[in-house]
Amino acid sequence: MNLDDLPESEMLRAPPASVESEAAVLGALMLNNGAWDMVGDMLVEGDFFRPDHRVVFGAIQALILSGKQADTVTVWERVQAMGKAGEVGFVTISQLGQYMPSSSNLRRYAEIVRDRSLSRRLVAAGAEISTLGFEQEQGFDERLEAASSMLLSLERTAPKDEWVSAIEGMVGHLQTLEDRDSGKVSGWPTGLTDLDDVLDGGLVPGALYVIGARPSMGKTAFAMSIGLHIARTLPVGMLSMEMPHRDLNDRITAMTGNVSLSFIKRPKKGLQWDRITDACETAKTLQWYANDQSGLNINQVRSKARQLKRKFGLSVLIVDYIGLMSGTDPKQPRAYQLEEISRGLKALAKELDIAVLCLAQVNRKVEERAEHAPSLSDLRDSGAIEQDADAVMFIHRPIQSNPGLSDEWKHYAKLTVAKNRQGRSGVVVSLSYLGEQTRFASWSGPAPTSKTVTAPSKKGFSND
Repeated sequence: MNLDDLPESEMLRAPPASVESEAAVLGALMLNNGAWDMVGDMLVEGDFFRPDHRVVFGAIQALILSGKQADTVTVWERVQAMGKAGEVGFVTISQLGQYMPSSSNLRRYAEIVRDRSLSRRLVAAGAEISTLGFEQEQGFDERLEAASSMLLSLERTAPKDEWVSAIEGMVGHLQTLEDRDSGKVSGWPTGLTDLDDVLDGGLVPGALYVIGARPSMGKTAFAMSIGLHIARTLPVGMLSMEMPHRDLNDRITAMTGNVSLSFIKRPKKGLQWDRITDACETAKTLQWYANDQSGLNINQVRSKARQLKRKFGLSVLIVDYIGLMSGTDPKQPRAYQLEEISRGLKALAKELDIAVLCLAQVNRKVEERAEHAPSLSDLRDSGAIEQDADAVMFIHRPIQSNPGLSDEWKHYAKLTVAKNRQGRSGVVVSLSYLGEQTRFASWSGPAPTSKTVTAPSKKGFSND
């Protein structure tokens, strides 16, 4: 919605604007074209309130970015070439060119212009949200999401200096080096010792971790095993788009109470209330937060993550799973939507300084191989997931794809670290999968080697 569309009652108050700051920015740019670098990352034409100021800024921008001089004469020529001489005259441009603000304050003038622009957009969004409140054709949830999207589009972070000298970076990095030297790990331990060793301490903030596997290999169980371990000391959020709260709580009970999930779901001789009580006592100490809304897009994920961080804090976000997320534009090809999602999850990790643990399916080609072990090329629908991830790990339980293996394979799972931007890749980590409790633990001893095949038996739990 534009300000021109606001109700007359709202227009009785002057829209937020600082014409003086707009004039100061334009005058300073025509006086010193080199000052463009101070404002070029902050302002666009639409940020200017006066229409003639928008035209002048557009002309200045076009000239400077094409490597040409921008002064009163060349800007006027550019305005004429743009066919907008009727919107701004040479006298106005000349007056702006004679405006002599201090170039040292240019950044502040630009901040004022940008702030007033956002304030006008907020006023317009408020009017449109008010209209949504009276509309009855759409359901309330749809209108609430539309309103949230409007407000989310207004959020921004303050521009900051991007360039850091070597000595500035090293001075700030000394504390990290001291922590490492004193034995402090740089990451958040996952509770899986061998994996922490490969990841140089565990999960680190700002990183995107992708966990891939075929269905029923244990992706969700693996993510929850890590998440619940970290939640003992740090806040962890889980977006469960596949599993409702009821099922998540069953799993948490099984994992923290060391009780069989089958006995929880189908108690034969009554529930093991002593263990369930232990699980509840453990839950009191966990900083664990779950949301089971399905079909989220990246904007909704970003909004929910920010909300959780503001309310309770957030260190690790689990997304289960990327294949159930939707693009902001469902008309786009699926590969494009996944590229938008993976890029957004990586940006979210950096923005909120959190670790994002994202689950992903791999395609069926894995089942055509003798070992049934997935690789990077098996990530479904998009290579962008591999590109954006800091680490990609694949879970494979041999007995799940070959049930005739001997009993020594029953609890064995291997985790292949196929990509590790900050460390070793191609490493295989042996893990123990306790299917009855749907959780992973460290493996003790050498990995199974026997290829002895036994008669097929009834499978245990293979929950994902």
